[in-house]
Amino acid sequence: TYHSSQKLKRVFKLIPQKKLKNYDIKILISDDNSKDNSFDYAKEIYKRNKKIFIKKNKERLNYGGNIKSCLYFAHKKKCDYAIMLHGDGQYDPKYIPALIKKISDGKCVAVHGSRMKVKKNAIKGKMPLYKFLGNIVLTYIFNKIYSTNFSDCHSGYWIYDLKYINKNFYNSLTNSINFDNQLRIKMIKKSLIIKELPIRTIYSDEKKSFHIVYAIKFLIEIFLKKIFK
Repeated sequence: TYHSSQKLKRVFKLIPQKKLKNYDIKILISDDNSKDNSFDYAKEIYKRNKKIFIKKNKERLNYGGNIKSCLYFAHKKKCDYAIMLHGDGQYDPKYIPALIKKISDGKCVAVHGSRMKVKKNAIKGKMPLYKFLGNIVLTYIFNKIYSTNFSDCHSGYWIYDLKYINKNFYNSLTNSINFDNQLRIKMIKKSLIIKELPIRTIYSDEKKSFHIVYAIKFLIEIFLKKIFK
């Protein structure tokens, strides 16, 4: 989480813990040195749920760096899988059991939630039009370059099998917003299987400038990673 504030409480409340009672679940709230009151809400959640873990990064690690810190935690706790759930509430926690079920059959090393598998769900979830069209175009380009068939190459909702996605695998990847993309490319180059799970998302407070920067970096990266194998 980063600058999620009170949204954290809603995200935590929506985690379907009753459906996860047959699993040994560890929940970490990792705040990336937010300057707002996000960590105060994390501490409030912790006081009511002492079985969870919270931490605040001493300095801003950025998107990819914060994910790495979460994965380090998962490895330290000897977890089998790690699920990345954003603190801003865009991704619905109700899909967690389905993500676990899909990866636990052993036929893939990662699963990501696809907002575009059923495109009308993206519209119902109020995905901005520029982002909807941009996703289609950028995903098409990615699939053409890497001979893949993804419906959504820009989701941040992932579950990883930690037998394969270990520290050596992701340590050298970027700490920036393109971490997910670099990890996807590396898995593809290693011939590791990634599956998709259709999901719905809820959008709010979208910053167009942020996504333009992401799109430029995405395009540069997929071409460079293909050229310099």
